[in-house]
Amino acid sequence: QVQLVESGGDLVQAGGSLRLSCAASGSIFNINDMGWSRQAPGKERESVANIARGGTTNYADSVKGRFTISRDNAKRTVYLQMNSLKPEDTAVYYCHADIKRALGYPYVEYWGQGTQVTVSS
Repeated sequence: QVQLVESGGDLVQAGGSLRLSCAASGSIFNINDMGWSRQAPGKERESVANIARGGTTNYADSVKGRFTISRDNAKRTVYLQMNSLKPEDTAVYYCHADIKRALGYPYVEYWGQGTQVTVSS
């Protein structure tokens, strides 16, 4: 089994910061791309940031310059540092990862259960 478990969501005032973490566990041979998406009430899920195994990153325009994604391959963990938070950042944040469970297996995308981030004005 493979699990992604997020942590770090909280209630914060506008202008504040939060750091989200997501750890992968279980039967894992290799992890390729990892990333974060979010879904606000009444809206579709949107990609926030992604990071390749080698460290290449990309961000949604709405978070560029405020959010930073990073990963620790040894710990199988991806992070999202969120600064200068705005009320419109309020959403459930989900991590996802492309994981190969064993040699010869395909990469499969796994998702975490989500963590709530609420930014008050």
